[in-house]
Amino acid sequence: MSPKVEAEEAKVAKSKKQVVITKDRVWREALSWFWVILAFFFIEGTLVQARVIPSGSMENTVLIGDHLIVSRIGYSAGVPFTAWSVPLWREPKRQQIIVFRAPLPQEGYPDFIKRVIGVPGDTLDIRSGVVYANGKALSEPYRMSPPNPTEFRGPWHVPPGEYFVMGDNRENSYDSRYWGFVPRANVIGVPVMIYMSIAAPEEVWDPGHIAERFETYLEVFIHPGEVRWKRLFHTF
Repeated sequence: MSPKVEAEEAKVAKSKKQVVITKDRVWREALSWFWVILAFFFIEGTLVQARVIPSGSMENTVLIGDHLIVSRIGYSAGVPFTAWSVPLWREPKRQQIIVFRAPLPQEGYPDFIKRVIGVPGDTLDIRSGVVYANGKALSEPYRMSPPNPTEFRGPWHVPPGEYFVMGDNRENSYDSRYWGFVPRANVIGVPVMIYMSIAAPEEVWDPGHIAERFETYLEVFIHPGEVRWKRLFHTF
């Protein structure tokens, strides 16, 4: 075999080897990303989620711009970025804060954060701004708004498998007083910790304001005073 033919065959063999190596690298890269995505879906769907508070309905307990870690453990399991989920074994307790899909189909079932005021079987009433559960006035040191004589339709009898929720900022909360009960299947989980808190306009945290939110995060590096440092790592 002539040296020229041998050189051509060697060149072809080297090219095939490079193709195999490239395919192997692409496959390994794709496989590693597959496991990353799978881990994300598992964690987001069954363990924890990150949420940002866009409104003042839970002030002063939770502020606009608070970034929360929400635990789903025992409360629900679902597919991220979809409305599909199944309830698990834990049941929300009275005066516990929960994250849930609001029963508002005309608004696309938005995620809300409120406090459970009534559990299945409770009878609730509001008299002179004070909440009564089964005839007993609730102690609510977390409430921002003082008792207000404004009355709502009542009493409310909480049916099985549903919950009555209200915001701590009673005069600025769109809750069960207006749209009714939260089905157990709509409960996503409970907040466990504030991992970041940034003082910024309310509209920055509204859905769809990606550019404004990104700009706010960048500004934190220039103006660190916008971070509410004392709220970091606060647990619930």
